[in-house]
Amino acid sequence: MQKLIGVLLVTLVCTFEVAAEGLSKADVAKVSNDLRIEHLKRVLVERKAEMESKVVTLGDLKMPFWYKTFGQSPAGGRSLYISLHGGGGAPAAVNDQQWENQKRLYTPKEGVYLVPRAPTNTWNLWHQAHIDRFLIRLIENLIVFEKVNPNRVYVLGYSAGGDGVYQIGPRMADTWAAASMMAGHPNDAKPDSLLNTPFSIQVGALDSAYNRNGVAVQWGKLLDQLQTGSPKGYQHFTKLRAGMGHWMNREDAMAIPWMAKYTRDPFPRRIVWLQDAETHHRFYWLSVRGESVKGRSRIAANVEGQTVTIESSTVPEVVILLNDKMLNLDQSVSVLYRGKILYQGLVARQQTVVERTLRERGDPTSLFCAEIAVKIPQ
Repeated sequence: MQKLIGVLLVTLVCTFEVAAEGLSKADVAKVSNDLRIEHLKRVLVERKAEMESKVVTLGDLKMPFWYKTFGQSPAGGRSLYISLHGGGGAPAAVNDQQWENQKRLYTPKEGVYLVPRAPTNTWNLWHQAHIDRFLIRLIENLIVFEKVNPNRVYVLGYSAGGDGVYQIGPRMADTWAAASMMAGHPNDAKPDSLLNTPFSIQVGALDSAYNRNGVAVQWGKLLDQLQTGSPKGYQHFTKLRAGMGHWMNREDAMAIPWMAKYTRDPFPRRIVWLQDAETHHRFYWLSVRGESVKGRSRIAANVEGQTVTIESSTVPEVVILLNDKMLNLDQSVSVLYRGKILYQGLVARQQTVVERTLRERGDPTSLFCAEIAVKIPQ
C-alpha cells in the first residue's frame, strides 16, 4: 500500500473516494449568516472613525475619499462607482486639484459616486500594490455603511486614473461589475483576466501623448481577439472620439449608463487569471499560495456540472474554492487537467473556509465553504 501511495504521489494523480466529514448545506447557511452579522457589527464599530473622517489609513499611507449618493436604493442594495482622478507625478497641489475635478465629472442616476484621493503623488499613483488593499477596504466599508450591493461595484478613471483602470481593471477583475478607462495608458497591463468583466475604452482621437490613442486601438484589438475565442465573454467597446485631444468634453460620461447594465457574477463558469506584477492570492474561485503566487502567471479553468477542469496553469499548485451555488457538495466532485483526474471524491464543507473568504474581502455574496488543492503535473 505504501508503495502504491508513493507511485500516486510521483505521478501526481490524486484520486480519492472518501466520505467528506464536515458541515451540511444547512449548517453552512446558518454559519454564513451568523458570520455576516458578526462582521457587520464589527465593521460598524471598528471603522466608524475612518468613515466619519473620510480617510482610510493603511500603514504609513492615507487615502482620503469623498462620496455622494444618488437616487433611490434598489432592493438589492446601492451601486458603487469608484472614480479615479488624474494627475500623477506632480506636486500634491496638482493632484489635489485633480481630485476636486473628479468629484464633478460624473453623475450616476443611482448609486454611490466615490472619489478617492491617491495616497501618493507618483506617476503610477493608481496602480501601486497598496491601491488594491485600499480599494478592497473602501468597498468593504461601503457595503456595510451605505448598503452597497457587492455585485454592482464599478471602477472608472480619467488620465492617470485611466492608467490605473487599465491595470486594476484586470488584476481586480473579480471585484468589478464593469470598468471604464478614459484617456489613459496601459503601460504593461494585459486584458486576459477580463473574461467576465465588461471593459470600455475612450480616448480622444487626437490624444497622441504617450501614444494614448494608438494603444487604445491596440487594446481594443486584443479584446476583440480574446472575445473571438470566448464569444460570451470579454464584453467591451473602444471609442476614439473624433477631433478631441486629452479632454473629451464629458462625452465619455456615457460610460456610466453603459456600466450600469452589468452586474457581477461572483461564481462564473469559466475564468482566466493572468497575474500582474502586483500579485493576488485569490481570483473568483481560484486561489494560490506559496511558490504558486507568481507575477505574470496564468491559470484558466471552468466548472461544468460536478467537474472542475484546469485548462492550463503555469503554477505548480492550484486551490479550487467551492460552494453549493457552483455545484452539489453532497455529491462527488472531479478535478481534471488535460484528461488526467487530479481529484475525485466528496469535499467537506468547512467553517474555516467560510470565515477566511469573508475575512479576505468582506464580501458576503462571494463566500466559499470548501476547497481542493491540486498539484499540476509538469
